[in-house]
Amino acid sequence: MKTPVSWIRELVDLPADVTTETLTDRLTALGLKLEAIDAPGAAITGPLVVGRVLTMEPEPQKNGKTINWCSVDVGDANGSGEPQGIVCGAHNFAPGDLVVVVLPGGVLPGGFAISARKTYGHVSAGMICSAAELGLGEDHDGIIVLPTDAGEPGDSAFGVLGLDEEIIEFEINPDRAYALSLRGVAREAALAFGVPFHDPAVREVPEPDADGYPVIIDDPEGCPVFAARRVTGFDATAPTPAWMARRIQQAGMRPISLGVDVTNYVMLELGQPIHGYDGDKLDGAIHVRRAAEGEKLTTLDGARRVLSADDLVIVDGSGPIGLAGVMGGASTELSETTTHVVVEAAHWDAVSMFRTGKRHKLSSEAGKRNERGVDPLLPAVAADRVAELLATYGGGTVEPGATLVGVVPSSPTIEIDADLPARISGMPIPAETAVAHLEAVGCAVTVQGERLTVVPPTWRPDVTDPYDLVEEVARVVGYDQVPSVLPREAAGRGLTREQRLRRRVGRLLAGAGCVEVVSFPFVGEQTFDDLGLPRDDVLRRTVTLANPISSEEPSYTTTLLPGLLKAAARNLGRGAPGVALFETGTVAFPVDRGPAPIYGVDLRPSDAELEKLLEVLPRQPLFLAVVLSGESERPGWWGSGRESGWADSIALVRRVASDLGVPLEVVSAAREPWHPGRCARLEVDGVEIGHAGELHPKVCKAFGLPPRSAALELDLDHLMSRAVDVVAGPALSTYPLAKEDVALVVDATTTVAAVEEALREGAGGLLESIRLFDVYTGDQVGAGRKSLAFALRFRADDRTLTEEETGAARDAAVAVAAARCGAVQR
Repeated sequence: MKTPVSWIRELVDLPADVTTETLTDRLTALGLKLEAIDAPGAAITGPLVVGRVLTMEPEPQKNGKTINWCSVDVGDANGSGEPQGIVCGAHNFAPGDLVVVVLPGGVLPGGFAISARKTYGHVSAGMICSAAELGLGEDHDGIIVLPTDAGEPGDSAFGVLGLDEEIIEFEINPDRAYALSLRGVAREAALAFGVPFHDPAVREVPEPDADGYPVIIDDPEGCPVFAARRVTGFDATAPTPAWMARRIQQAGMRPISLGVDVTNYVMLELGQPIHGYDGDKLDGAIHVRRAAEGEKLTTLDGARRVLSADDLVIVDGSGPIGLAGVMGGASTELSETTTHVVVEAAHWDAVSMFRTGKRHKLSSEAGKRNERGVDPLLPAVAADRVAELLATYGGGTVEPGATLVGVVPSSPTIEIDADLPARISGMPIPAETAVAHLEAVGCAVTVQGERLTVVPPTWRPDVTDPYDLVEEVARVVGYDQVPSVLPREAAGRGLTREQRLRRRVGRLLAGAGCVEVVSFPFVGEQTFDDLGLPRDDVLRRTVTLANPISSEEPSYTTTLLPGLLKAAARNLGRGAPGVALFETGTVAFPVDRGPAPIYGVDLRPSDAELEKLLEVLPRQPLFLAVVLSGESERPGWWGSGRESGWADSIALVRRVASDLGVPLEVVSAAREPWHPGRCARLEVDGVEIGHAGELHPKVCKAFGLPPRSAALELDLDHLMSRAVDVVAGPALSTYPLAKEDVALVVDATTTVAAVEEALREGAGGLLESIRLFDVYTGDQVGAGRKSLAFALRFRADDRTLTEEETGAARDAAVAVAAARCGAVQR
């Protein structure tokens, strides 16, 4: 919300010595967060004056563009009193119009210096300015045409445009809709300094009578109050007064026409959205109802909208003429020929307004206020104010009849202990102070002993319970007065077992060179297609969100891989030679137990209710995923380097399991999105917990990763449930190591893990380690066969092993491998 300081001062008797910085500090302390202080004219120096266009001669150019050679009266500002010759490329003005001219020697925002220079065959001595060139907005389409009463040629344009004023921009929280108006901001300023506030909403309005424009409300819950006034004999071509256009522009909106500008001005002033209808285009009474499903309406933005039965609409005899509270319809739009204006100011149900705007993806200044909640006492005042301004500046007549249909919703009555603000905030707030501060923010307070009965003001729909009142008292006292007290740490508590294990896994992966990332847990069907998952894959059965961030990714993920693969591709695309990324996070698998029960928020659900709620929640295990892609070891003088591969992913998961003290089984498998020949199933005690290996080439291509990228994903909850809190270190023997190597020829389909397991079992307790160091395929072993060479290391704790002992252990290992895997020793 942009608020000119001069406008605030009109409504509040601020001390003359209060600076803008002091004002914003106080308002920020009250909850209106400062976004920026804008001084539009600070970046402009030199002569910026009002000019009157005397002549303009269009001159087509060879490049297809047409420029205007203009003669502009700038009074004595140029030192000669002679008209100024200026080249201008805009076409939205005419001889006789008042414009803004910067003369040679001036400097515009961005350090743009103005000088007399030859262009398009003329010496252009200055520039006719647009709003964008002066830093007043983004409108480059045309230059600023000033109202006829803006001044005389040669007058300074700083005051005319408000460039000599300061404008405060606030970030308004959704619960403080009243601050989306000068009335609301000024009220807060008066509260901050304890000075009188002149409420622009205090005015005498006529009583409603039968002469008012007929209005019928079918849905009083959606539209509790509807006010209307009529202005006839209105001149739609009358210019908007300069002061009004300036304030609308300062507030961040664009002046359009008198009829529209007046409604926008009053909305900015009071906070009440208003709409004007061309009365001659209306067909009978105005009717407020819910739309029929599939009904259509063309709104002011030119869009043809298909309505929902939940939309509130305004209709007349011809059908829908407006999307209630959000945007008017094109069929009754004010135009240059309008002479009869029907002014609408209504109070709308905030929830309906929000849902309508969201449904139609339509955002407007009116909708922004209506969906947050507007003071229901404002409609009659706002309609009367608009009618008065239209008649004053548009030469019309306000018809005597006034319409006011409906009943103002009552504010809630809240009971509160007088000492609750002190108890909750920790500040010494006497009951008298609490009462005074509640009354200062507009509440009606009745004191009954130690209890207060409070009725919030109509402009504060966000105040609904005792703790809202506590917040109001605390913010007036000052949040900076809240004492800082460190909470007492509960004795005997620390990290949970799960937290310790998660940190253990994270430290191990970081030590292995992996970097942790956090990605969005949302997926769509395209993601599963990119992973190559079959249509009936269990991972495609997801929990769909009711209000997703993106319609393309509406579901909570069942796998962590998509986010990691995208992150890996992004980093590789930005020049990283290789990546090793990991993520721990929950995934969600739906359960078929019906919809979740919805309980109230006033009481804690009972244990039985919580049990029912938990029953229908999706299963959300904690997963671990790792992606390895690109260089694993960089090349240099020390060697040629190495790319990450499937073996790295399996080695990494073995390290994780070993660190947790969990025996892990690695079994050959086929599972998307991994390469069918280079995928391993990970098992613990015969239970599948995940997969690791090389990604399928199509998956690498779909995500933009280099070929042979690897990944692993496992159920970390299951793995940690089997973890040992303290893993015993290996026993060390001082006796020498005995080495034996064996080369076994097996079928090409036999896995290394199976052969290694057989050798380990056959070697017995003397075996200290086993390592595969060579794989050979070729003519010497025959087609469909491969040779696996293992290094066996033996050691005893109490003696030096003899050759006979190590030979016997080796032969026993080979015998088991031969019996189990059909291995033949080379």
